[in-house]
Amino acid sequence: SQIVKWNVEAAIKSYKGDKAAKPVVDRLDVHYQPGHGFTSMGETKESDGRYFISDNKFSKDRFLPVGPLHAETAQLIDISGDKMKLVADHSVYSEPHDSIIVRRDIIKTRQVYNLDEFPNAVMDPKDSGVFRNGKKVTVELISQAPAFSMREFKVKKGDEITLILTNHDKVEDLTHGFGIPKYDIQFIVNPQETKSVTFVADKPGVYWCYCTNFCHALH
Repeated sequence: SQIVKWNVEAAIKSYKGDKAAKPVVDRLDVHYQPGHGFTSMGETKESDGRYFISDNKFSKDRFLPVGPLHAETAQLIDISGDKMKLVADHSVYSEPHDSIIVRRDIIKTRQVYNLDEFPNAVMDPKDSGVFRNGKKVTVELISQAPAFSMREFKVKKGDEITLILTNHDKVEDLTHGFGIPKYDIQFIVNPQETKSVTFVADKPGVYWCYCTNFCHALH
């Protein structure tokens, strides 16, 4: 259970019989059983040789057991010098198989979407409603903390429902959810984003619709 740093030129000399060559530069213990390893920017043309992450397969006694399957570890190692240094160590979900390390400056995340990018966006609470075309029904909703724009909606058994939900909040990380447990429906809608789901209302009854992401007091 070690990460080993090699000098490739020295390894070639050793392979050719040079007894004085020292191919192993450094060794560092990891915990335990490294299964997959990745270098910083290693999956790009800009591999920089600065960091290595060891995704380990056995945690043994490192964490409290919470069932037959234990948490494993990922360990980040500085490999830029002759001596390797462990710089971060944390638990990961069991059997970690893939990691990627990229520079922070190339990550361009979206914090808030643009409402105009979604052609089906429900632009105003007054546009909310239930719209029927035969057996096809469209339910248009807005979510804005801490409520949906309609307290309830009614459809008929056998209707094909397309539910369109637009999140009108503009605050970063103010994500809403929409779930109907008895229909196995669950999705999230980020700030200023629109999403939809289509299902058949084949079970008569009254069903709760939940915002599954805590968004606000009185959520």
